[in-house]
Amino acid sequence: MIELVHVKKSFDGKSVLNDVSLKIERGETFVIIGQSGTGKTVTLRHIAGLVDPDEGHVLIGSVRMDYANARIKNVLREKMGIVFQSGALINWMTVRENVSLPLIESRKYPKDKIEEIINYHLRILQLSDAKDKMPGEISGGMKKRAGLARVLVRNPEIILYDEPTSGLDPVMSRIIDELVRQMQHDYGVTSVVVTHDMSSAYYIADRIAMLYQGKIIACDTPDGIKNSSNPIVQQFINGSIKGPIEVQ
Repeated sequence: MIELVHVKKSFDGKSVLNDVSLKIERGETFVIIGQSGTGKTVTLRHIAGLVDPDEGHVLIGSVRMDYANARIKNVLREKMGIVFQSGALINWMTVRENVSLPLIESRKYPKDKIEEIINYHLRILQLSDAKDKMPGEISGGMKKRAGLARVLVRNPEIILYDEPTSGLDPVMSRIIDELVRQMQHDYGVTSVVVTHDMSSAYYIADRIAMLYQGKIIACDTPDGIKNSSNPIVQQFINGSIKGPIEVQ
């Protein structure tokens, strides 16, 4: 479904991804963990075709995303939803208008069906009372949830999540986790999740990959990661101060 093959990427002469290869199966929830600045979000951006690798290539299905023309990239992105860390809401639109935007642009649904879809997703994300508010009037956590609702209304085949539970309380974090699992179970959605939240990672993941210094140093099931013999993995997942990880 999604494949990175020997991907390398540098910015301003600094290597961010160094020969990253991974294959994510259709319907899988694949979690990427690692320190800040180690290339997790850059990996998501490669999958979405927002940046192209210096070397290697990126496949969505059997089609190369890297260096594809704008038409092909747009076709591939039609299958995707991206949940940004900030929510990435349009400031001059209400929450309801932000969430409805992809449905209005698609021109696939009548107005009453759009309202039904929007109200359903706002309700399950506990945003019904905020639907007529502007982004500047709601909390950061609510913005994140509104951004997620805007993605979910499209029923994409692939969802890319950048820190979906950061800044949320434990109850809301679990609601987001359950949504990720529900999308997989009910619709066969393929999810790629970047997170520092190990509780969330263990709960939602089919497999977890750890990036360290631009390389994947482990890729396994949640139990495999928990029981990894790699001291870098153990230090990270347990939040230990002492160990081989270099502080950035």
